[in-house]
Amino acid sequence: MVNIKLCGLKEPSHIESAWKLGIKYVGVVFFNPSPRSLTIEDARPLLENAPKGLVKVGLVVNPDDELVRLVSDLNLDMLQLHGLETISRVQEIRKVSGLDIIKALGVREKADLKKVYQYAKVADQILIDAKPKSDVDLPGGNGTQFNWDLIKDKSWTFPWFLAGGINEANLLEALKKTNAKQVDLSSGVEDKHGRKDINRIVQFVKKVKEYEECHSA
Repeated sequence: MVNIKLCGLKEPSHIESAWKLGIKYVGVVFFNPSPRSLTIEDARPLLENAPKGLVKVGLVVNPDDELVRLVSDLNLDMLQLHGLETISRVQEIRKVSGLDIIKALGVREKADLKKVYQYAKVADQILIDAKPKSDVDLPGGNGTQFNWDLIKDKSWTFPWFLAGGINEANLLEALKKTNAKQVDLSSGVEDKHGRKDINRIVQFVKKVKEYEECHSA
């Protein structure tokens, strides 16, 4: 089974749709430079009214303790750290928040994978994303794909997500190469204005189910 995490949601209808489609994780962003960012005030009703059973993830980037506390007071299940948080900082954030942690790590070359093993010891889950270029403002959600061959032979025992420019067109290749059991989806189901497209979400989920059927036979 392949779990889907749909990140960067801003509308109640999309959270409801995610639940009905069987998506396991939904993510909201608390990072002002991102076009997907929400305020604490806007996120509160969105999360409080989310269907029970959805795993609700709050994405933050290099947060201070004040932001960690504010976000942790929302109806969240997990925090996703998508910045340059050190191993010790991840441990601190876990204590301050009381929440499970997803640590996002950017990958561009084989040497970048060393951090995966290190952070897997302190985070509950790891998210493998494309490392952004130096001239890019956002640490993730850029629709950038990394070289999946770098992780095609990995058999990690800890839970992890595959991220980085995944969409309906390249999903099957991504799953076949990496054998990922969880995928993170954001820009791949957005229109040209950066808004989530429910039709693209539906088609993506359908593609995942097709893959599961083929590999369960």
